Amino acid sequence: LTVKIENMSVQHSEQTVQADAGTSAPAASFTAATPVVQKKCAVVTVCNGEGMENLFREFGADAIVHGGQTQNPSTNDFLDAFATVSAEHIFVFPNNGNILMAARQAAELYDKATVHVVESRDVGAGYVALSATDFTSDDVNEILDSIAAAMAGVTLHLDHGDSFETCKSCIDMGFSSVMYDGSALPYEENIRISRQVVEYAHKYDVTVECELGVLAGVEDEVASEVSHYTKPEEVIDFATRTGCDSLAISIGTSHGAYKFKPEQCTVDPQTGRLVPPPLAFNVLEAIEKKLPGFPIVLHGSSSVPQEEVDTINANGGALKAAVGIPEEQLRKAAKSAVCKINIDSDSRLAMTAAIRKHLAEHPDHFDPRQYLKPARESMKKMYIHKIVNVLGSNDKL
Repeated sequence: LTVKIENMSVQHSEQTVQADAGTSAPAASFTAATPVVQKKCAVVTVCNGEGMENLFREFGADAIVHGGQTQNPSTNDFLDAFATVSAEHIFVFPNNGNILMAARQAAELYDKATVHVVESRDVGAGYVALSATDFTSDDVNEILDSIAAAMAGVTLHLDHGDSFETCKSCIDMGFSSVMYDGSALPYEENIRISRQVVEYAHKYDVTVECELGVLAGVEDEVASEVSHYTKPEEVIDFATRTGCDSLAISIGTSHGAYKFKPEQCTVDPQTGRLVPPPLAFNVLEAIEKKLPGFPIVLHGSSSVPQEEVDTINANGGALKAAVGIPEEQLRKAAKSAVCKINIDSDSRLAMTAAIRKHLAEHPDHFDPRQYLKPARESMKKMYIHKIVNVLGSNDKL
């Protein structure tokens, strides 16, 4: 059992800690950072494999309790780790029930800091868990700062906030950007609430994306039967009166994997696949002329890769007539004023295809860790392709 301590801002010194008396486990050792000043918050997390350790280091964990495959960290292991961290509050992210019990016992025994045990090793899920507790906004902001300290350009963004109250709560909890979607409201009402969100957000240096025009399709709680292109003649008035930092527009994209009805498409005679209608680049160009240099956003822009659809259908799925936005059109849009392109459905398809394929090839598998690993790799491969070959956003901040 090994306990490894990381702190990128100070020099390290080597120490050795013995395992609990009476156990057959090998001695535990860790590299302890000599505290310089006491922090407000520190983060302790647990990983049971070498592969995850670098990830936690990147997220700026102050202490990594590293357990083996056959033995979980004990209460004493957590106490040893706590003792090397100088902070008023210590947040612990255990990753299973047995470790959770040891962490809680250590939290009760440790008296040099307030220890908060969060039931998740995933940083993002940890944020959600913390937001459901009675911690103050300042506490959560300290946590976000602590975890993200080692990562450049980390942001938390709210997508499709449907009310001022929703946007405000995310701003109060430390989000760096929010989207208010009032596109389904009457024009003046959309402007009024958008402006209310912007005025509140800008007090805290939070950027705001607003939407003008309606996308068809379904995404989580966002749904519309029809789309309405953004009217170029409205964009100057909307952007000026709301003060928004970026504007999501409608030029023919739509939410979900079923972006177009078959009757809207043509059929490729060589492949037999549906070919969607082109995006309304004339609308985009007109908006660019009205708002030169203004950041534009495209929602509902997944390409719905047919190889992923085929894999899903070949392994028990039933995705009929699923078609997305051709990548060459997204590449063209990315070279314009469009600064953000949303492709969530492609991620879902990549993950689902990998899981279905894995379970079909390994019907005896039931452990989520077995099929989520190829699912993550599939998503990673998809995102690398999109970032480098489609969106052209690699090596940029």
